[in-house]
Amino acid sequence: MAKIKDTAPAGRKLIIGLPRALLYDRYHVLWKTFFRELGTDVLVSPATTLETMNRGTARAIDEMCLSVKLYLGHVEKLVGNCDYILVPRISNFGIRRYMCTTFEGLYDICRNLFRESGQKFLSYNIDVQHGLDEESAFLTMGEEIGFSRKAVSKAYKKAKKAENEDWKNQVHAQELLYKNDGLKVMIASHSYVVNDAYIGKPITDFLKNAGVTVLRADVMDRKEALKQGSRMSPTMRWELNREIAGGIYENRKRVDGIILLSVFPCGPDAMTNDMIIRRGDGTPVLNLMLDAQSGMAGVETRLESFVDILNFHAAAK
Repeated sequence: MAKIKDTAPAGRKLIIGLPRALLYDRYHVLWKTFFRELGTDVLVSPATTLETMNRGTARAIDEMCLSVKLYLGHVEKLVGNCDYILVPRISNFGIRRYMCTTFEGLYDICRNLFRESGQKFLSYNIDVQHGLDEESAFLTMGEEIGFSRKAVSKAYKKAKKAENEDWKNQVHAQELLYKNDGLKVMIASHSYVVNDAYIGKPITDFLKNAGVTVLRADVMDRKEALKQGSRMSPTMRWELNREIAGGIYENRKRVDGIILLSVFPCGPDAMTNDMIIRRGDGTPVLNLMLDAQSGMAGVETRLESFVDILNFHAAAK
């Protein structure tokens, strides 16, 4: 990989592009803090729109899930506007702590699909089962773009501290929401789905406008979430799905209903959501699948019906 002095023209900082999709919501504090501590500029793609989805869909094959199609649209927005686009490769965090295979191949997918653009891509490799943890991955990545090991190590430690503090604040803020009066609905979904401006935010906005307190299943201490997720299914292999399942298992008695929000055709969600429904304890569940079709009319009808059912149950108590 080229050194920093070969990539950024003299007189300006290196620009690192961050696609606002997939793992961005989970790691944006870590990434932004890390690169800014190294003295580089960060360019984030704009919020998702219908155009983003359409352009990403045009780049993708049919078998790719909607979240990947959105990601490709975000990558395209950044192509030609930055020196590197960050596309990490994350395989696993240990035994039975795997990521979806998409996150293993995404770097190669992007390099192949945009190979004629001349755009450079940057990555880091996490594969704990083969001795590659997050810190060592960041150290290697930072050195590859020309920074000293000491500077990279310092930047990573500051970035990790900022990330941990941000997550702690998110968990605390959600704990306060559990104390709200009225209907409370837990959305069990990947953060890159529920927090996406185009496919997820309209759903949370609709619920909030209906007077519902919206909570996320995955917003809790992550170590505890993995522990509780193992209680629901000791053989679940996907890290993010186990966190979501753990949040449901830990907090299901504190909400009036649960929405399983997925995108088509997500394999891990298809398996884990079915397990969650079968192991339900009576809490009303809405299984909502999103696809690339535009329009919210059908989704809003199902949400409205679900809220009516929850209100009926609450009145009957």
